[in-house]
Amino acid sequence: MPPDPRDPLEAQRALAAWIRDPLSAPAPVGVEPRRLQVYADLVFNNITSLLATTFPVLRAMQGDDAWQALMRDFLREHPARTPVFSELARELLRYLDTRWESGRDDPPWLRELAHYEWVELALQLSEARPSDVPHAPDGDLRAGVPVLSPVAWPLAYDWPVHRIAPGHRPEAATTLLLLHREAAGNVAFHELGPVAFHLLHRLTENPAASGDAVLRALARDAQAPDADAFVEQGLGLLERYRRGGIVLGTRPPD
Repeated sequence: MPPDPRDPLEAQRALAAWIRDPLSAPAPVGVEPRRLQVYADLVFNNITSLLATTFPVLRAMQGDDAWQALMRDFLREHPARTPVFSELARELLRYLDTRWESGRDDPPWLRELAHYEWVELALQLSEARPSDVPHAPDGDLRAGVPVLSPVAWPLAYDWPVHRIAPGHRPEAATTLLLLHREAAGNVAFHELGPVAFHLLHRLTENPAASGDAVLRALARDAQAPDADAFVEQGLGLLERYRRGGIVLGTRPPD
């Protein structure tokens, strides 16, 4: 049964359904087609422009036709619920996950590149502040619990997402990165080796372990021939990260 045009809510739903899928959804009754097209163009162009700003490399890699098609699919297929513009980028990530799970013919690096570009926005908009995290800036990194900044995110990808660009599509390769919002507000990225990545990752997984305990566990996993030397090198790395604001300091063990 078609929606009752006399019901304001039904009329609004009909308009929204048509804007999302003008090729398949019935046009709302009693609205001039030219006006309908104005609404549809405004919504599509605003969403497309907003997401192109958030995902500039993804947009460039897709090209005009593929990007427009992806935006049409996103608008038509994804039931985004957020009224917040800045959350639309996160909704696109959810949609790309759904496409991947359903076996759509997308480039294999698409989801990871989108996630990498989204992280920059997420860190910039994050309300987390290092100053709100209890810590002793000059604490003992060996005896105390190293505190990772809430705006420093170690990330693992299957593709070198930071190197993907128009004209350059590298082969798949495990890629370990740290994205960090610096004090000035800009987001920097650092390539990580396996030891550095697992060290930072363990700081989030073991929030009660001392620096010495974390490093000795890591030395066992890495089968380091000299655990004491491994720990000393790890403490030096933690100290470097503290100077860079990635590790804030320490807190006492529980």
